[in-house]
Amino acid sequence: SLVRSLLASGVDTCFANPGTSEMHFVAALDKVGGMRCFLGMAEGVVTGCADGYARMKGKPAATLMHCGPGLANGISNMHNARRANTPMVNIVGDHATYHLPFDAPLTYDTEGLARTVSHWLCRSGSSNRIGVDAASAVQAAMAPPGQIATLILPSDTAWSDGGKVANPLPVQKRSEVGPEKIRNVAVALRKRERTVIVLSGQSISEEGLVAAQRVAHGSGAMLKTSTQIPRMARGRGRVPVDRIPYVIEKAVSVLEGVRHVVLVGAKPPTAFFAYPGKPSLLSPTNAKTYVLASPEEDAVAALNSLADELAVPKKVEIPQCGIKPSVQKGPFEPVAFATTLAALLPENCIVSEDSVTSGRELFEPTFNANPHDWIQITGGAIGQGFPAATGAALACPDRKVICLQADGAGMYTLQALWTQAREKLDVINVIFANRIYKILHGELLAVGAKPGV
Repeated sequence: SLVRSLLASGVDTCFANPGTSEMHFVAALDKVGGMRCFLGMAEGVVTGCADGYARMKGKPAATLMHCGPGLANGISNMHNARRANTPMVNIVGDHATYHLPFDAPLTYDTEGLARTVSHWLCRSGSSNRIGVDAASAVQAAMAPPGQIATLILPSDTAWSDGGKVANPLPVQKRSEVGPEKIRNVAVALRKRERTVIVLSGQSISEEGLVAAQRVAHGSGAMLKTSTQIPRMARGRGRVPVDRIPYVIEKAVSVLEGVRHVVLVGAKPPTAFFAYPGKPSLLSPTNAKTYVLASPEEDAVAALNSLADELAVPKKVEIPQCGIKPSVQKGPFEPVAFATTLAALLPENCIVSEDSVTSGRELFEPTFNANPHDWIQITGGAIGQGFPAATGAALACPDRKVICLQADGAGMYTLQALWTQAREKLDVINVIFANRIYKILHGELLAVGAKPGV
């Protein structure tokens, strides 16, 4: 009933690292046609795969994890998924209801742990509830802009009789932005003062970027994305927009003199960490912030309505900028690498990036690469690149995936390479092997501490 209810609701892929408590679900995955199951050799791989899959597919995959400690192992990439507004349905096995009072070794406050990263949480109480609970989980996961739903499955509810297959539940649509909010932002833009429009989520799809460029064309506003992006349409012929820099000093310089900050599916530009004597918010203190569209609202429609309010033509020229792609030679240097990458990226490929240090300069040199999609670590929990690339490759088997993975971060989820090999996936993994925990050297200096020898 669980597998059939998931399938009825459109979930046909499961990333699994199961244990004893989940064996009946594993058996059902084999028995029921239409459900694809992929094994991950660590739970962080499982949740990272589900994240990459959903970002590219636009719908959730299921995960299967073993009890509270298994969930704990997967929670870092659930955190990244939550920050990316990724839809995800987690199935977490647990002890039989009558076994819990005996405090066996794997007994854990699974609900308490799941609650920290889940928008929706349920523990199935009986076999006849599993189907409708599964349908409710998918409904919650698909709620705009995408949510984490976790269903805890006591083993006796999985093996007992009485399961019922549930019909899919209606999925909420994105809400529209009201005309008053659009008019208020238009008033600010008509002042022609220095303005930055910060984009994320739906607004950095190809359609969203075209709408944002209309607004920029009609107002003179600067377009930027959040420092960490969930999925972005990029490359030649698409609107070239750079990220707000990670380094505080560079970000403050980019935003210097800004009087108006317009957020479209994004949060206010914020430093990744606090540093002594440095600001937390990166825009000037006298800048006024406006929310054109929150993540759950229809950002594309809001941008187009704003452009109409400003009397901007439906079609405007896409600016051309960036470095000409070419294959470079010599020692590794980020801009030279990015220029080479731009020359070699296949058309319609997917780039999965988890490279906080070596990846900072990748965007501008790749503006003129072949058209591609770019997904990135969003929550700062390193070890996302390998599994996200794996999930993306399974979501889009006709597209090549390029994974740009820092060596230290890659050690967290190295097991994803096993899944890539087992499934014969079309993934190229590029490792930035600086062979030291390089980001800590910069962070030691940034907080005013002295690096050791």
